[in-house]
Formats: sequence, structure tokens, C-alpha cells
Amino acid sequence: MSHNTFGHLFRVTTWGESHGRGIGCVVDGCPAGLPLTEADLQPWLDRRKPGGSRFVTQRQESDTAQIWSGVFDDGAGQVTTGTPISILIPNEDQRSKDYGEIARAFRPGHADYTYQAKYGVRDYRGGGRSSARETAARVAAGAIARKLLGDGVRIRAGVVQLGPYRLAPEQIDFDAVYDNPLFAASAGVVPAWEAYLDSVRKAGSSVGAVVALEVSGVPAGWGAPLYGKLDAELAAALMSINAVKGVELGAGFAAAGLTGEANADEMRIGPDGQPVFLSNHAGGVLGGISTGQPITARVAFKPTSSILTPRRSVDRDGQEVDLRTKGRHDPCVALRGVPVVEAMAACVLADAWLRHRGQQG
Repeated sequence: MSHNTFGHLFRVTTWGESHGRGIGCVVDGCPAGLPLTEADLQPWLDRRKPGGSRFVTQRQESDTAQIWSGVFDDGAGQVTTGTPISILIPNEDQRSKDYGEIARAFRPGHADYTYQAKYGVRDYRGGGRSSARETAARVAAGAIARKLLGDGVRIRAGVVQLGPYRLAPEQIDFDAVYDNPLFAASAGVVPAWEAYLDSVRKAGSSVGAVVALEVSGVPAGWGAPLYGKLDAELAAALMSINAVKGVELGAGFAAAGLTGEANADEMRIGPDGQPVFLSNHAGGVLGGISTGQPITARVAFKPTSSILTPRRSVDRDGQEVDLRTKGRHDPCVALRGVPVVEAMAACVLADAWLRHRGQQG
């Protein structure tokens, strides 16, 4: 299997399967001298790990990260050495027996059929490599990217739509996201959203959601034109997340309904003599290069495909079957996708910063 690595200078390779001995990542290209310990990784992993509430899968994983290489304590504290950083996250709570019935059958909405068609073999235990379990390794890599970017770049995301319920732009408050079990970007909607998702969960069903991303503190000039566009790299990274089916930057699809006058982000000179934008329909990127405004994106997650209602499918023997998925699953996979969206944005921006620094000489 190829295509397990993304990035140019800040390169991340993830490895492992849902029910294997563990998962992990290798981060290559991180400069030497960056203070880094396992304690820097764990807070971000704790936000993504399963079992945190009744609204996510009840699989119990501590997601304890172990740094196996690429760091050294030179007497003044542990720092990166400039060599590949390898991180292991052991799997602790596999229940592979839950997946025995789908060893030969293909779950609708999952990657079972496509993996079998491409490779001729698949790890059916929890989806193997296609499981959302793989995203824990991305979050670990994102924690390193955040350290590299520093406190000046602020990356925040949150759920702004849960099924049919959508936040208005003026309701969005990213500071509320990690204070509620739904990762909702508004404290006021949590009771109603909890009641709705409880009904979905008790019915054995699932629902989709939209996660909004906002990055502030990125200066003008990061990214590259044409085939190295910052927004294109960000969109590709976000689309690589399990269950993501759509990404829009800035005004996104809404821009198709605007006039040129309405869509243009007009400019004036600010008090410091520097240009300022009067709006941000571009989402902080023009011509593939950052404008200095907040970078904004919206990420659409499909409903979790593992549901209790029998669905029609086929098996490897060419027989038609009805499948009712067993096991522990998220009624809305987008909830734990919030820290993954942040992590992927961090990795893309760390890569963009290193490339920009190199171009400056």
C-alpha cells in the first residue's frame, strides 16, 4: 500500500491498523532544537481519543503516545535532533470478534469493497487501515506541527452543523468547543443538540456534520501559486480524513451565488500604513498564497456507515446479504474529527512555513 505520506518538507507518514498491535507516525523534516516531550502530544490526543462521552464510540483507548526516536536530552531538556521522529500509540481495546460476520461481506458505505478490489486482501477488523483509528497518529503529528508554528498561529475548529441543525455565523464561538461533549462551536445549542443526537444514538443510527476551521496569525506570503497552492494543499489534507466528503475555503460554494462586486475583498490602508482587507470571502488565500487574514474552511463529514439498521449488500462469494453492523461506533464521527481537522491544518501550515523560509533564503 502506497500513499501513506503527506507533506513536502514537513513530511508525515502514518502506519498501523485499527485492531493491530498499535498505530503511529513518523515525522520527518522537523528542524533540530525544538523542545518536544510526550507531554506536548498528550493533551491533543486526549481530545480525540474514544470513550470520552456517550456520543462517541465506547472503545476504551488511553491513546498514550511514546516517542521512540528523533529527540535527545542534551542536559537542558529534551529537544528534536533533526532526524525522523517516530511515535507509537499502542492499541489497548480491540474487540475483533465483533467483525467476524463481515469477514467476507462488504459493509455499505465502508471501504470494504474498494480495498478488496484494489489489493485482493483486507483487514476486516474494524476497517483495518481505513478506520478512523488511524487519525490518532495524525493528531500526534499535528501536535509537533503546532510546536513548530508557535503560539503566534492559532488553529481552532468546531462543529457548526449537526444533521439539520446549523449555527448562524454570529453564533460561532470557538472558545466553547472543548467545553462540551459535542465539540459544538456554541454553548447555547448544546442541550438541544444533545437531545437530538441521543435520539439518533438510541435508534442505532448516525448523522453527518460540518466542522468549521479558522486559523489566525498566518502572515501574508505563505504558499505557492498554481500547483503548490496553500488552499489546495489544505483541501487535500482535509479531504484525506476518514468520512470527509466535502471541503470549502472561504465563501466556498456560496461564492457561486455572489456578484463580482459582492465577492471582491476590497482593500484600504490601515493605521500602520499596511493594506487591510474589508472582507474575507477568499478565506485568507489568494492565488494560492496567504493574505494575512484568517484562513477559513468548512469540512463536511458523512454519517457513520456502521448502523444497526440492516442494509443490503453482497459478499465475496457473489451472494446478496443483509448486514447489521455490530461493534462500537460513533453516532456522529465528526465530533472526534474536530481535533483531526486542526491537526491536518497544523501539518500543512508547518510545511508551508518551512517552504516559505527556504524560499526567503
